[in-house]
Amino acid sequence: MNNTFRCISLTASLILFSFFFAPAQNTYVAKYESSTVFAGIEVGSKGVKMSLLEIDKNARQSGTFHILKDTTINTDFISFTQSSYQATVGALNSLYDLAVKDYRIPTSNIFTAISSGVNIQAEKENKLNWVDQLINAFRFNFNEPERKVTVIDVREEARLSHLGIVPDSRRYNTFLIDIGSGNTKGGYFPGGNTNDFKLFQLSWGTKSVANAAEKKLEADNGLDNYNKQLTRVLSNAENSEIIYAINESGSFPMSDNVAFSGGIAWSLATLIYPELIENSVVPVTYEEVAAFNEKLLKNYNTLTDYYLIKAMGDKSLNMDAINKEVKRVNQVFDQRSLLAGTGLLLKIMRQFQSITERKNFYLVKNGSVGWISAYVNQNTSK
Repeated sequence: MNNTFRCISLTASLILFSFFFAPAQNTYVAKYESSTVFAGIEVGSKGVKMSLLEIDKNARQSGTFHILKDTTINTDFISFTQSSYQATVGALNSLYDLAVKDYRIPTSNIFTAISSGVNIQAEKENKLNWVDQLINAFRFNFNEPERKVTVIDVREEARLSHLGIVPDSRRYNTFLIDIGSGNTKGGYFPGGNTNDFKLFQLSWGTKSVANAAEKKLEADNGLDNYNKQLTRVLSNAENSEIIYAINESGSFPMSDNVAFSGGIAWSLATLIYPELIENSVVPVTYEEVAAFNEKLLKNYNTLTDYYLIKAMGDKSLNMDAINKEVKRVNQVFDQRSLLAGTGLLLKIMRQFQSITERKNFYLVKNGSVGWISAYVNQNTSK
């Protein structure tokens, strides 16, 4: 595909899918004249996230909301070490304090939840007591023994993610897949309503894949051996779980679009197309992601903020914003975790490659606020 055609195709895809997803707002600017602000705080596999939502009475009725701000503190909770536990408790307390004291949100308007990825990994490793301990420590710290801290099950989290990320205009022809740290979940609505949800899930996520590869290294900690073990882990995941899960979902004939959210989707969208910094959704092909994976392994140094900025041809772009976001990606994901997440993404994408039909693939950058935002919106409507 020549560059001119690729540019036209990319622009067309961006225009098309710009209608599908609302961009995240990173500044606290009220949208409605009369509204109430709510906060949703989620303990996820990788860290703790807080989303501030503005909801007015009309928005409550229509099910829409305005994201005022989203904040993440990375703590790697699913490592289940004392240091990651303490960091998670500290982050949870800090964001709750921020909501109450800085943003002056009433405690009744703050919703707290534990993601399904945390719960699944805790069950895997017989660490559910860590989750209970975290909840109790949080309640004790703020003297709120009755505070509701919901542990979201995987089906509800996937359904809420779809409601929080995909707009109504593409609700019923988009298969959303969220690749988290501890697991992958997603699905679609086959029946034309938001209660009939077909769940897709895998017990693998970016961090759990990386951890499984690390455990196989033994004496050789080199990158080549890591990649060899990673290939084995991903091959096993594909043959034992991924192929079956996608076939069982029945999503192929039902969905025109396959959208990926989660940290790895954000990181790839940023590093593959840094020039699209302002776009919350980036269209990609399987071949582009495969080429990026090769670059990760063999030319990782070309993905630094310094190199990417230097290689930019269009100097009219917002270089400061690009530099900041690329740095943020490289702070959150190192080379090995990027290889793990990209490898998992490719195994999933591969199942949607057909000779007769090719799906439209999209990477969603702001998916991190999806399910917790929809969870808050849903609970304020009750």
